[in-house]
Amino acid sequence: MIQALWQFEFLQNAFLAGVLIGIIAPLLGVFIVVRRQALIADALSHITLAGIAASLLIGKYSSFWQGINPVYMGMAFSAAGSLFIEQLRKVYKHFEELAIPITLSGGIGLGVVFLSLADGFNSDLFNYLFGSVIAISRPDLVAVAVITVVVLVVVTLLYKELFFLSFDEEHAVVSGIRGKSIQFIFILLVAFVIAVSMQIVGVLLVSALMTLPVAASIRIAKGFKQTIGLSILFGELAVLGGLVLAYYLDIAPGGTIVLLSALILVAVLLFKRLKQRKS
Repeated sequence: MIQALWQFEFLQNAFLAGVLIGIIAPLLGVFIVVRRQALIADALSHITLAGIAASLLIGKYSSFWQGINPVYMGMAFSAAGSLFIEQLRKVYKHFEELAIPITLSGGIGLGVVFLSLADGFNSDLFNYLFGSVIAISRPDLVAVAVITVVVLVVVTLLYKELFFLSFDEEHAVVSGIRGKSIQFIFILLVAFVIAVSMQIVGVLLVSALMTLPVAASIRIAKGFKQTIGLSILFGELAVLGGLVLAYYLDIAPGGTIVLLSALILVAVLLFKRLKQRKS
């Protein structure tokens, strides 16, 4: 495995991208779970899929567009979807949770329409659905690295504001925190992270990487910062372990990563139960 890493650039790209995604996906996932908006990742992932399908459809009729990575169109759709969710939350002030299923349904509808116009699935779209380490190029790795830096800088600078908005949005706004602006920035970050993560785990599985490590960490963490640390640790174990197993067993990396995340969650739950019985 180590020798193959030195020989093949696509493996280097996959592992480096995996390490970075293993940090930023659970990091933002902690804030999403605390806000009780875990389904937002699913909604944005389906919007991203619609963007990718649209890009592949345009590329079918335009030779110029064929040279453009579909991920960028997916990122644009994901960003637009995130803004749409925020607008719906304002419209349905007393039923804010409706914004997520509405966006999810719209994303699925758009994706189906674009797929039908493109005459169904192709190998490229299948890779985006379930992840493909072979598809990760150096430009993709650079995009992941740039978004990782942006996420870490923003979360560091706005940590207190994000913390208060996650636990008590109304009180935070009353205290003078610019809730709308920060929420706008945060939702855009989530959209971009989902878009760049899909080549590792796939559009349909990316939400699991943002929620399962968090679900495991909140069972044993003793504070919010410890929850973040454990979530990132579990995310890295799942990503790196999944890539290694996928290499040796010749199986889909996205599914392997998600299964490892689920196994980590089960192990944590069993550990917590055994600990409670002993006490």
